[in-house]
Amino acid sequence: MFDRLPGAIVRAFLMVMLVATPSLMLHDVGPDATQVVVLVAFFAAALTFFEYSATYPGLVEFRDAPPFNRIRFVSLFATVFLMTVVVRGDSGQSTATHLVEAIGTLIGQSIDFPYSPVRLVVLMLPESSSVQDIIMLRTAAGMAYLISLLSLAVFLIIMRASNWPNGGTKFNVWVNLPMFDPTTGGDVVTRLEREARVNLALGFLLPFLTPVIVNAASGAFGSFSMANQHTLIWTLSAWAFLPASLFMRGIAMQRVAGMIAEQRLKQGGGKVEQALQPA
Repeated sequence: MFDRLPGAIVRAFLMVMLVATPSLMLHDVGPDATQVVVLVAFFAAALTFFEYSATYPGLVEFRDAPPFNRIRFVSLFATVFLMTVVVRGDSGQSTATHLVEAIGTLIGQSIDFPYSPVRLVVLMLPESSSVQDIIMLRTAAGMAYLISLLSLAVFLIIMRASNWPNGGTKFNVWVNLPMFDPTTGGDVVTRLEREARVNLALGFLLPFLTPVIVNAASGAFGSFSMANQHTLIWTLSAWAFLPASLFMRGIAMQRVAGMIAEQRLKQGGGKVEQALQPA
């Protein structure tokens, strides 16, 4: 356990930085928002510390199969950081802000066509929204979508280049998939492939379903507004991060299913060859 403590402490600190980034960068953060951020940061750090310091697995999947979770964390952190840069652009213009806004505007305009995820996000705004609010939301959505696509591409490249998760170490299904019970529910390969297809389908549909759900809930909780900057940042970050994370999980589980099937084939082939050897 003690050899895992340094890594667990570093990961807990990084989770605190992730949660606190918008509050540290934005202006006019109220005391109530600060208290909520401190509470969430403490909870995220505690969960991460106990998960990575424990010998036995808990909730985090692919804990000992890097860089799966590292790519997801970097993707989420980059999304939150750049969303914060875009949102605070009016109050703190800089070269970095102009660069992020230019890239986000270019991507947002490129994929802002009818029924696209970015168009559906823009339609979450009420009809009384100003042109500036629409442009900012489109820019932020374009940047978030770009980061999600880049993270997915990086994961695919690393998986192909390093033969993930077989990069020199043995893959333990129980440790890396703690919520998956291989002893129940039929064949393991079939169940893994089924879950992979479900994750891929959800990853594809979620960018289209999230704006629809937000608009449907606007009657009970109020319409989506640009006034609350924290809500805007975390909503767009989740909108872009969750589908990419589901895609990565689906691809990873399909990869694990393929590994198990290949191992079975090798073991079965070895037995057949041994049985056919001459006396």
